[in-house]
Amino acid sequence: MKKIDKLVLDAFLGPFLITFLVVVFILLNINMLKYFDDIIGKGLDGLVLGQLFFYFAVFTVPTAMPLAVLLSSLIAFGNLGEHFELSAIKSAGISLVRALRPIFFFVLLLTVLAFYINNNLVPKAALEAYSLLYDIKQKKPALELREGVFYHGIDNISIKVNHKFPKDDKALKEVIVYDHRKNDGNKEVMIADSGRMYTILGERYLKFELFNGYRYTEGTSNEREMTGQRNANPQALSRSKFAKSQVVFDLSSFALQSTDKKWFQGNRIMRNMSELTSDIDSINIEVLNQQLNYYQNKPSFFTYYHKHDSLIMPPDIQAYKTYRDSINRIPYLSKISPVATTPDSVKKTGSDSVNAEKEREERLKIKNEKRRALLAARKKKFNEKPAPAPVRTVKKVTVNYDSASLARIDSVFNMPIGRDVMQGATNMARQVKSQIMNSNSSVDNYEKDLKEFNIQWNKIPASSFACIAMFLIGAPLGAIIKRGGLGVPFLVSIFFFIVFYVLSMQGEKLAKQGTVSVAMGVWLSDFVLLAVGALFLRQARADARLFEADFYLVAIDKMKRWFARRRQLRAQQA
Repeated sequence: MKKIDKLVLDAFLGPFLITFLVVVFILLNINMLKYFDDIIGKGLDGLVLGQLFFYFAVFTVPTAMPLAVLLSSLIAFGNLGEHFELSAIKSAGISLVRALRPIFFFVLLLTVLAFYINNNLVPKAALEAYSLLYDIKQKKPALELREGVFYHGIDNISIKVNHKFPKDDKALKEVIVYDHRKNDGNKEVMIADSGRMYTILGERYLKFELFNGYRYTEGTSNEREMTGQRNANPQALSRSKFAKSQVVFDLSSFALQSTDKKWFQGNRIMRNMSELTSDIDSINIEVLNQQLNYYQNKPSFFTYYHKHDSLIMPPDIQAYKTYRDSINRIPYLSKISPVATTPDSVKKTGSDSVNAEKEREERLKIKNEKRRALLAARKKKFNEKPAPAPVRTVKKVTVNYDSASLARIDSVFNMPIGRDVMQGATNMARQVKSQIMNSNSSVDNYEKDLKEFNIQWNKIPASSFACIAMFLIGAPLGAIIKRGGLGVPFLVSIFFFIVFYVLSMQGEKLAKQGTVSVAMGVWLSDFVLLAVGALFLRQARADARLFEADFYLVAIDKMKRWFARRRQLRAQQA
């Protein structure tokens, strides 16, 4: 490695590591603030919180890495320019592009690493993070007894403590415990002058030691449980005094329960590119199934008119129908395939099994090729604008009826059988309308999911490529600004990150609306920033002084002199 490459890399790597950690920390705090109310007060231990923070930190890497590249490249080349090291490099005959080369190769490796993280680690981290967050949301708040307030957190138990001693938070004064575990009202209550409260067996149970109190029990519920009826006679009240009594409550409902992660795996942010591709194919198949079912049910929709209807099945749906019918015929064809039964036939050998396996693999290969071709045609149609429907010319026929004919027609519909026919036709039309609307709604939902999954598929490589676009902005801009530190580079980085974020959001919005293609909507921000970076690189190679006050003062002075000459010429001509 040449000394110039080592100098530039050393100037970049240190700021990159620091800025990356800082950006991850900031984004992690922003994400955690959204779930602050769901986390606080649940009595979570440090291990659970550490897992949650770690998974969400990995989840923020796709956003943090491009911003860290932008900020660190601005700082690195700003420092080199501020300390005239970049000027010394240029005076030695080394171009700016040559000085950028070692960091550019490093950013290329970083882009590959970012793609691996986005495609493999981020979906797993998202699955772990959101499943753990769901479990935390479902967890009961931590046990907290407040003075003078009934606590109902323990199942079928109500506890009231009038005074807690702050020394160890275990000693209690004036304790009331209602036991509702028999589901027969407030018939069991314990009142104690004082007591102690602590957990046992790994905080799985809560133990109360009550002193100098009474236990009140109203009647018994055995008779009512056997008869299922409320006893009308008054029940006896028993009171027992105790000097010390121990009560143990189960705290298993306060434990963090783990939910099966398969319930969260279908979310698009928890899928890698291969899984998203499979999901997109499945959604395409569902859309084709819905549309094919609509065309196949057409005769039932048009009971009296379908023979004359000109509704033709589109080519892609017709191709899918042929494909599906061929797949459905495979089991039947395999059952009726001829089998050799000649007397001299022998048992299958190993080579016969191999040939059968090869034949089966060949059939599967042909099946997959047909399926891929069908889905490719479907995807092409999805990205293209629909062709205008052909216009049919309808011949208008006018029939004139006299009053007597109209009266006979009205008399038919006024008859009971006529009214029944009209009511049946109306009900059938409403049913057909409802079926068509449901089918269209299902197709629209599938189309919406298809766009969202396509957007997520494109976001994985697009967010990785953003590292290159951010570097091509940050490095030339740092060479132009010639300011190091965290002041000006931080402000410039925030500005371009906001531009990147706004373009990304608007591109996704346009893609979801169908205004632009999915690829164009997702990659819009990268291409715009790449063009801006190319412009800054061109200006940096020409040693432009875009961020120096003298540059604009000289330009303003030239404009003033130009206007002055114009006024002089007009005065001379007048």
